[in-house]
Amino acid sequence: MKKLFISILLVCSFNYLASQELSPYIKVGESTESVENISAKIITTLQNNQFTVLGTYNPSSKMNLKVITFTNNTLKNTVIKVKDRGALAAVFKIGLVKKDGKVVISYTNPDYILRAYLGDSFNTYKSVFSKFSSDLKTAMTPFGTYFKQFGGKIKADKLKKYHYKVMMPYFSDPVTLNEFSSFEEGLKIIETNLNARKGNTTKVYTLKYTNQKVAVFGVGLRSGKDGEANFLPKIGENHVAAMPYEIILQGTKATMLHGKYRLALHWPELTMGTFMKIMSTPGDIEDTLEALCNN
Repeated sequence: MKKLFISILLVCSFNYLASQELSPYIKVGESTESVENISAKIITTLQNNQFTVLGTYNPSSKMNLKVITFTNNTLKNTVIKVKDRGALAAVFKIGLVKKDGKVVISYTNPDYILRAYLGDSFNTYKSVFSKFSSDLKTAMTPFGTYFKQFGGKIKADKLKKYHYKVMMPYFSDPVTLNEFSSFEEGLKIIETNLNARKGNTTKVYTLKYTNQKVAVFGVGLRSGKDGEANFLPKIGENHVAAMPYEIILQGTKATMLHGKYRLALHWPELTMGTFMKIMSTPGDIEDTLEALCNN
């Protein structure tokens, strides 16, 4: 009878976790300090807690918006084991948004992003990811105690095969930006173009796995016409931790997540009406990132 009770309890617990709704962001709290001051303190705190800060920038070139990108060695070395673009899950982001005299501090929710990007492999390394999430929360506690999810809700068990609507792309439908003769050639071309700020872009970070021939590039989209300054105000700057957009180079192939997947995943509460307002954005982003992958 005792074993039966435990079995029932485990099944109920699994079903609860699978049906649990998750959101893409976690709000830490608010600060009356300046964006730059709170950013500097967060960077120091992350570094003191064994996180590696990869880069920072101001999306839309607005000083009231800032993103801090980071990882840690355990997460970085775990997700690379997932062959289908697992390295995209290595980089997390803290968003700072100054509004009405206060800076709202948030970060991308590990449980949400890792489930979406790693699919069935999420459960294989779940203990690693739980520790990453716990360590991140502990590190961010000096900046607030709110720690509430926001930004729309999706059931946890739906994230591994998430798509916005019927006929919309999945994680498994990446856009190929270019194929090179070698990993080294691809790395050189992309880095050269990023350093030159080709297409009105800015390099936020580069995360390289030299032995595995994988690299992830965080790209700020600075164009006022079709970049972040155009689409973020339409879909919500409170989700600024969604940025920057990524290129991933695996072996000889450079790809990106389809905009209709990547933007919808980070803004899951978007109505179709609002989505239509940024109808050209997925294609604009593809054009910009494709240019970075070509001479």
